[in-house]
Amino acid sequence: MRRIDTDVVVIGGGATGAGVVRDVAMRGFRAVLVDRADLAQGTTGRYHGLLHSGGRYVVSDPRSATECAEENEIVTRIHADAVETTGGFFVSTPGDDPEFPDRFFAGAVAAKVPVEEVPVGMALKAEPRVNPGITRAFAVRDGSVDGWQMVWGAANSAKAYGAQILTYHEVTKIEHENETVRAVIATDRKTGEQVQIECTFVMNCAGAWAGHIAEMAGCHDVQVVPGRGIMIAMNHRLVNSVINRCVYPTDGDILVPVHTVSIIGTTDVKAEDPDNLNIPAAEVQQMLDSGEALVPGFRQSRALHAWAGARPLVKDTRVGAADTRHMSRGMSILDHSERDGVKGLLTISGGKLTTYRLMA
Repeated sequence: MRRIDTDVVVIGGGATGAGVVRDVAMRGFRAVLVDRADLAQGTTGRYHGLLHSGGRYVVSDPRSATECAEENEIVTRIHADAVETTGGFFVSTPGDDPEFPDRFFAGAVAAKVPVEEVPVGMALKAEPRVNPGITRAFAVRDGSVDGWQMVWGAANSAKAYGAQILTYHEVTKIEHENETVRAVIATDRKTGEQVQIECTFVMNCAGAWAGHIAEMAGCHDVQVVPGRGIMIAMNHRLVNSVINRCVYPTDGDILVPVHTVSIIGTTDVKAEDPDNLNIPAAEVQQMLDSGEALVPGFRQSRALHAWAGARPLVKDTRVGAADTRHMSRGMSILDHSERDGVKGLLTISGGKLTTYRLMA
């Protein structure tokens, strides 16, 4: 068995884990990140590419909206090679609630999310494919971000500060002695070799799999609910700005230009197993219909790829157990010393890619 001695082990190589290991290394601690696959192969690499302005949450989750607005500026600056500052519009399409735009604007002001109502003609001039029947339009600071580029940028920065990044290393056990974490045991999935990483602290950043990791340390009932969402990439850029329907968050209300494609998303359904996410045909048709409402003729474009990701949502007692759409998008930090009597273990979950640095 190979042995590594370090201060902190970070479990999970998505945006949160990459941000945490970078932060830990920058503070002068010895750090090792482990992931059972490559970096950004979980939820981070399976989303719609949106860098949130905060506009989406100004009514449903104002605190998350403010966090997104603040972090948007920072992520744009420190990951300039991964972010495209496309800008975005929230538009009211025919049949949408005519009263919601006023709630949206008031919510944006209260949450300190930069927003400006613009004439419909100006929005249509900027995005001529958008539904000509829109009645109101608001400009926001949405963008698109390459999740893989961003995560690898954070990981490479962590390595420059001395961190080790162990991809394809699957955690099989978290050892603790006298109620204090002492080591993480992992298996190199390429060679089969076992690795013992002795440490004094473990950061569980495994996203939708965080409950499973916590179980390995004897910490039970960490209730992270996987919220399955499907997305579809169309074969070219139908728009050059992010287009959002100006409604309370619902399915298929975002169209994001990412590199050479446009991505429509997303659904939100509770999943039992984040490793087995189905893509129902009815939901695919739902996304295509939603795209048609935003951009008439959407269905005439060619769908290149459909995929599903699992949002790591912290169970929210304010809504039903299966209602992932309305669970908070805020972050949660569980100190297992207080909760389970296991010292040296934190679970970080919830949040979103835009706020990954804040979570770290």
